[in-house]
Amino acid sequence: MRRMMVMGMGITGRAVTTALQRRDIDVIALDDRISDDLLSWTADHGVSVHAPATVDIAALLRGVDGVLPAPGVPDHHPIFGAAAEAGVPVMSEFDLAAGWDDRPVVAVTGTDGKTTVVTLIERMLEHSGIAARAVGNTDTPWVEAIDDPTTDVFVVEASSFRLGHSQHFSPAVGTWLNFGPDHLDAHRDLAAYETAKAAIWRELQPGALAVANRDDPVVARHANTLVAGDTETFGAGAPTTAVDHGVVDGVLVSGTHELVAIDELGRAMPHDILNGLAASATAMRVGATPDSVAHVLRSFTGLEHRVEFIAEIDGVRYINDSKATTPHAAAAALGGFDSIVLLAGGKNKGLAFDNMLAHIDRITHVVAIGDAATDIESAFAGRAPVTIATSMHEAISQAAKAASPGDVVLLSPACASFDWYRSYAHRGQDFARIVRARLTQGTPS
Repeated sequence: MRRMMVMGMGITGRAVTTALQRRDIDVIALDDRISDDLLSWTADHGVSVHAPATVDIAALLRGVDGVLPAPGVPDHHPIFGAAAEAGVPVMSEFDLAAGWDDRPVVAVTGTDGKTTVVTLIERMLEHSGIAARAVGNTDTPWVEAIDDPTTDVFVVEASSFRLGHSQHFSPAVGTWLNFGPDHLDAHRDLAAYETAKAAIWRELQPGALAVANRDDPVVARHANTLVAGDTETFGAGAPTTAVDHGVVDGVLVSGTHELVAIDELGRAMPHDILNGLAASATAMRVGATPDSVAHVLRSFTGLEHRVEFIAEIDGVRYINDSKATTPHAAAAALGGFDSIVLLAGGKNKGLAFDNMLAHIDRITHVVAIGDAATDIESAFAGRAPVTIATSMHEAISQAAKAASPGDVVLLSPACASFDWYRSYAHRGQDFARIVRARLTQGTPS
């Protein structure tokens, strides 16, 4: 590589640019929004930056050896057509990092649960004396993390965006948690999203391991077609083979190891059990000990904005699941409670809410929020009482009035946050702030 084009200059794009420059590779930068901050950053780093709509991309591509799109650049963006017409390969941050560093890599993908499972694996390895680093779809780009020589194993959170553009990504362990519709605002269609996810196993080598959710039909179908590497599976029931992971008599079992009883887990919702099994299978393959795995499973109480308990007020528990930005994720949370006042809505990604209706018997009331409020209202009409709120304050107030002692008020939006909020974290923080204010003041915030 002598000259590369980086499309999208956010956190990953800037880290990629810096990493390329340190290796004496010229960079041409593109971004659809040229801010003053970006102009300042590129000037400081000696990079020319252009808005694709204002330049001749074909001319810029002459002499370029590859295009590196940032995560989230949609499939319909003109950069991809221009690169194909110019015969310039598209690749990802994963290709760079794996090409520059040969330390062991485990990777986790799935529509839901990636961050949780990556965190579990990282902690299981660390507790076993193995220096692990979570990278990828995290706060730390992988191309940046490889500069730390103390890391033994990289635990890669593999989004569909990075996987879909990777050419030679071959982890020692590739774990696929689940599959459901998502990111249809960015991928061409559901098939393209599935193909991108399946890339986690596309380049597996002999001796590598695929860890697959045997209960997910899409994941299981792809696992059954693997031509290289070993396969181990996990699921909610008892193990069916010696290389399966599941639950026997209330105990999580990983291969031949009894790990921990369900009633000892720090969290024991159905998806927590599956996440724990997937993490255990992955971590033990690269050296985590059964004792360390069990310790982490007992002590883990979850991450912020992922079915996070906020407070109990007048016998009603308030749960922040703002990270549930798809119906698939919201359905997983709904399955963990018996009587729910649901707060749902936001910016719809073009997804249907049908799979949430599988839990309609658990839902006593729906408060619809955000740009998708009318979509939520339509989806639940005739199935549960629905009201529409125009702010988070109003939504929580409506939910509190609808809830009875023993109920759960669950913020599980099934939508992105970019109508009212900067991010799902910002949305979850606002929900938690208002709930805690009600707890301390005894009146609406």
